[in-house]
Amino acid sequence: MPQTPIQRHLAALQGCIRCPAMHRPVVVGRPVPSRVILVGQAPGDKEPKLGRPFAWTAGKTLFRWFSGALGWSEDQTRDRFYFAAVCRCFPGKRPEGGDRVPSPEEIESCSRWLEREFEILEPELVIPVGKLAIGRFLPPAPLAEVIGRSFRIGFAGRQADCIPLPHPSGASPWHRMEPGKTLLKGALGLIAAHSAVRGTGRTP
Repeated sequence: MPQTPIQRHLAALQGCIRCPAMHRPVVVGRPVPSRVILVGQAPGDKEPKLGRPFAWTAGKTLFRWFSGALGWSEDQTRDRFYFAAVCRCFPGKRPEGGDRVPSPEEIESCSRWLEREFEILEPELVIPVGKLAIGRFLPPAPLAEVIGRSFRIGFAGRQADCIPLPHPSGASPWHRMEPGKTLLKGALGLIAAHSAVRGTGRTP
């Protein structure tokens, strides 16, 4: 059976060796031909071993958010949203602790894959998760000024709606205290109401 365009794209992406400081393997999601793209920051150290984005504690929080707002299980969410990221390989650890932030050169190099995904999928909705991902689509601003709002953006020659989410990391208290809790609820409500999400098979 011939491969779909997104399957061919993911096969090429998994062979990427552009960034020598990154830790392979490349982490990719399912080949879902969705009009909704969720863009994370970069895999942590668990995702390469488990073979999927948002596979560890931050993922559990993220999928709990979607379960509450959309009524979907983790598996249903992975089947209905296309999971991308600013960088697709684990950047490694910092000597002082924590994950290394990808360099501007690494972000730029990996952005070609994201641009290609926009060309193939022609998304109607982009959900950037975390400051690094939000910064690929919106000008710098405090989270309180972007979470809970919908923006019209242009990326890779395409127009789409953009509804940012905070990073679901346990290290960040932002989404667990005000105004973050209320703004997060508003953002999830906007995502649930979006026509591209309703078109994925969401139960009313």
